[in-house]
Amino acid sequence: MRKTGIFLVVLGSMMLSSCLVSRKKYEIAEAGRWAAMYSRDSLADLLDGSRTQCEGLKRDTATLSNSLRNYMGLLTSNMSEKDKLNSLLTEKMKELGEREKTIVQLQNLINQQNEKVKSLLSSVKDALMGFNSDELTIREEGGKVYVAMSDKLLFESGKAIVNEQGRNALGKLAEVLNKQTEIDVYIEGHTDNVPIKTAVYQDNWDLSVIRATSVVRILTETYNVNPLQIQPCGRGEFKPISDNGSSDGRAKNRRTEIIMAPKLDKLFQMLQNNQ
Repeated sequence: MRKTGIFLVVLGSMMLSSCLVSRKKYEIAEAGRWAAMYSRDSLADLLDGSRTQCEGLKRDTATLSNSLRNYMGLLTSNMSEKDKLNSLLTEKMKELGEREKTIVQLQNLINQQNEKVKSLLSSVKDALMGFNSDELTIREEGGKVYVAMSDKLLFESGKAIVNEQGRNALGKLAEVLNKQTEIDVYIEGHTDNVPIKTAVYQDNWDLSVIRATSVVRILTETYNVNPLQIQPCGRGEFKPISDNGSSDGRAKNRRTEIIMAPKLDKLFQMLQNNQ
């Protein structure tokens, strides 16, 4: 590439400054071209004897100049492509920097969520520490805090009215929920697989839904938990945590779970903005 550029510059300079004779019109010009490569004096003599052909030389020179400009245009074009590549590289580097910044922000949000869950778990354990493990259990799983209250803590067999002991437990939990306004709360009713059909409840699914709703009413109407935080649902016998083949297993499956999770609005928004 460098040799080609030097050749073109030398050729252009010689054609522009020395007015060489065109090969198309004069055979002697070819000999003069080669002679000019070796002797400045013979080139001068040749030009002195060829003044009448100057106009032809100008036309040839103009043609060469056009070719040279075209070639320089290609070089400029290549430089422009290089500039485009540099610009693209700069843009990609900036994009990479933004991505790295986003990753740091996401990690900070995740760390904040983890800290909120730890704090929530600790607060719930402190609030409900007076209850036995056969009455309720507390665990953290998947960034959520689960409080599983047995049916004997909350309800009489086959009924959905919360008893006094259950109200007391829900009241202690409500103290935590009223301080933790940036969390979502899900109330899930669960039963064993023993069929039930009464004048009030059509099946276990029906019973689980009504029990979940009863817990929601106690939390919101008696203890003033924000109703917009809470969502009740019934799972019936379809999400057991133990074997329904034994009485102990069925007892564990008859439960109401209060599931608490810090709101993920900011995290979801950031993920959506970076899709």
